[in-house]
Amino acid sequence: MRLVLVGPPGAGKGTQAQFLASHYSIPHISTGDIFRANLKDGTALGIQAKGFMDRGELVPDSVTNEMVRDRLTKDDLSNGFLLDGFPRNVAQAEVLRAILAERKTPLSAVLELAVDTAEIILRLSGRRVCRNCGKVWHVEFDKPADPTKCDICQGELYQREDDKEEVITRRLEVYQEQTAPIIAFYRTEGLLITISATGSVSDITERAITALSRVQ
Repeated sequence: MRLVLVGPPGAGKGTQAQFLASHYSIPHISTGDIFRANLKDGTALGIQAKGFMDRGELVPDSVTNEMVRDRLTKDDLSNGFLLDGFPRNVAQAEVLRAILAERKTPLSAVLELAVDTAEIILRLSGRRVCRNCGKVWHVEFDKPADPTKCDICQGELYQREDDKEEVITRRLEVYQEQTAPIIAFYRTEGLLITISATGSVSDITERAITALSRVQ
């Protein structure tokens, strides 16, 4: 099973990626992990990326693409993979298609986690993080006894800047501008499978596995 997971911020991609990777016994490959590995190992690509990051610039697609290309050559991918965070735009989707065509290992499917905007804002804006232990609470779904303190360590709870409603709204606008077009790209390729990402984590996982069963 060779999968790409797409969806807006707050759709639960990271959570579902873990469960799906475990179910299919395939590596979960996130661009964040690839970047960290290259930076830690001091690879040529990692050094290039660090130069851009140190200057406060975005790492260009060319460097990201080569990091992904390198990761997709590793021996642990014989049974497939789940890509999370790549591709982020149509140009990267075309590069990925070319990389996989070279290896004669085309994508099995692209799974879109669909959530409406109001639900995403509720999920993200309600998160509160403990300054002391890092535990994440939620004002609706996982309430601490005292809304200002962590139940575990009594540390102060705060709202991250990127969880504020105006920032979430902007993140969703950026997603629509930059990433949503790849959904149309993969629909045209006949690879797109869309499921609702509303409900319990287990329900969403079951929905995903049922939808993906037709591509095996």
